[in-house]
Amino acid sequence: MASERPKVVLEPHLCKGCGRCIESCPKHAITLGSEVDQASGLVPVLIDRELCNDCGLCIAACPEPFGITRDGYELEDPTKLYGELAPTPKPRDIPAREVRLPRCEPLVLKGNYAAAVGALLAGCRHVYGYPITPSTEGAELLAKLLPKLDGVFMQACSEVATVNHMYGTSGAGLPTLTFTSSPGFSLMLEGISYMIGAELPGVFINVMRPGPGLGNIGPEQADIKLAARGLGHGNTHAIVLAPSSPQEMLDLTMLAFELSFKYRNPVIVAADGYLGQITGRVTLPEKLIVPGLPSWAVWGDAEHKKNLHSSIYIDWADLEKHNEHLEAKYRTITEHEQRASGYRVDDAELLLVACNIPARMAKSAVETLRQEGVRVGLFQPLTIWPFPIDRLRPHLEHAKRLLVVEASSGQLEDELRLALHKADIGGIEIRHLRRMGGVLPSAQEIVERVHRIGSEHAVEASR
Repeated sequence: MASERPKVVLEPHLCKGCGRCIESCPKHAITLGSEVDQASGLVPVLIDRELCNDCGLCIAACPEPFGITRDGYELEDPTKLYGELAPTPKPRDIPAREVRLPRCEPLVLKGNYAAAVGALLAGCRHVYGYPITPSTEGAELLAKLLPKLDGVFMQACSEVATVNHMYGTSGAGLPTLTFTSSPGFSLMLEGISYMIGAELPGVFINVMRPGPGLGNIGPEQADIKLAARGLGHGNTHAIVLAPSSPQEMLDLTMLAFELSFKYRNPVIVAADGYLGQITGRVTLPEKLIVPGLPSWAVWGDAEHKKNLHSSIYIDWADLEKHNEHLEAKYRTITEHEQRASGYRVDDAELLLVACNIPARMAKSAVETLRQEGVRVGLFQPLTIWPFPIDRLRPHLEHAKRLLVVEASSGQLEDELRLALHKADIGGIEIRHLRRMGGVLPSAQEIVERVHRIGSEHAVEASR
């Protein structure tokens, strides 16, 4: 009497649903499945036990080891076959160190150049990019200097390639940067989302220009909503720094690298087309940074060989847990990294709210209005996300009116209003002055708008 065949057993989490077993089955007992296996993220096949005669042809056809096996087959324990693995040394953090710079006279630098120098002083030696006006000068300068500093500059074939080069470099624990502008920044969003999900650092200098589409190459704050609210799909946030001078381009770029590694997250330096091109007096810091090596780096040696960077979480509960972890990080950033500066804000009854180049026009307008006896000041957010509402709150005790001055269609005002709402701050009158398309608000326009607001209030008070 012939012995009974061992049953054919499907291991769903090892099956990728290729269908080769379907073609091999003479009984047509195997069909394509319809439900995703949570362990693999793939759709395994189905075996009809009523039709299957356990011939085993499907086992021979299966390209995945152990996707289909015989009943009773057990995988051997590798430690029994090969012995225990040698212990892996635990990765350790090698901290960055500071090196004192020789004292030198201030430089006169274009904004893009200042950011490039800031990147070098922050220890960045790996830069990728695709030329795009009005940010190209920063990449050009680094392309000249990095080979002399044992660094790497690579012109990528696209912005999509650029951000993926940055992903790999930051995964190795190295500081990395790109210069781009609005259309290129849009193309990078998927990769930025991957970097946020994998918790990898990287600095993006976005010299904003008008849109939508290609727009033109003038100055505009067109990407505030993109940087503050739209960094790719999913639960994504990054610190967004907003310089207003070549000096701040250098200082905030250096700060961007510090914050990027502190929180293992990309950081955006959002400049505008005018700021990238103007020149200004720049004083170098007293120290430069020599990068270390973080313990989480994928470095290719025994110490780091178990490290892995990925934004993929097949199990839904695992992804939810990861997003909760990211949310906790965002709350920490919001609590500790709000930055702003003020000009004549201590007794101001009306505050101008502006950043980037419009803040310079607003500061000039404050001077003119103060000479006329108008109690007005400038509140300048240095972080657009998180919006520095905790820095603004004390001034709202005496300033009940805000005038948002921006080179966009209300994107900065939206961040302000959202921050006020979340902070449960009401009773504030908000007006705005907006220009677009590469046209910047002028100091004279700001002065006239403040006069108009004052006149309107005088009329209301007389009723």
